Amino acid sequence: MVDLGAGCGLRQGEILGLGVDDIDLDAGWVHISRQVKLVRSRLVFGLPKNDRDRRVPLPDSIAQVLRQHIDDFPPVSLTLPWENPASGERVTVPLLFTTIRRGVINRRTFDDKSWRPAVRAAGITPTRATGMHALRHFYASSLLDAGQSIKALASYLGHADPGFTLRVYTHLMPASEERTKCVIDNEPFPA
Repeated sequence: MVDLGAGCGLRQGEILGLGVDDIDLDAGWVHISRQVKLVRSRLVFGLPKNDRDRRVPLPDSIAQVLRQHIDDFPPVSLTLPWENPASGERVTVPLLFTTIRRGVINRRTFDDKSWRPAVRAAGITPTRATGMHALRHFYASSLLDAGQSIKALASYLGHADPGFTLRVYTHLMPASEERTKCVIDNEPFPA
């Protein structure tokens, strides 16, 4: 789960709703088509935020971790209502991540029983800033530091507007003065 957050920029609900069929390990893509969310205190599958699916590049290192995870913990097909707990529409997904009892993971339970204890064990105080969403910010800042375009990053993060991505992450973009000099002088960027 950490690898998908930090290495692909997925939101927590998207990770929890990820099915084995959403991953193309050979071509190197993750298709984000759903999330697990709470609606009226019930778990449902639903569209990702902004009601748009997307594709995200899958780095080889993350694909390798996923292959091992799938071997160690075969996907479990689970069924939930789609978007509305009262709806008769049900969707079955072979989920990559499940509870010990082979059920759908509730993010609140995961945060209380797994994430926050792990953060504390690492000597970090659990706060909103140290939540699982911080992995997504790590992903974004890593891509920006490497020179990825705002437009591509917005697409990978599932932001409807690249301007939003720019406003959120502009402070993380590399200083342009040195980079500009290096480009014109045909020199490598400073580390």
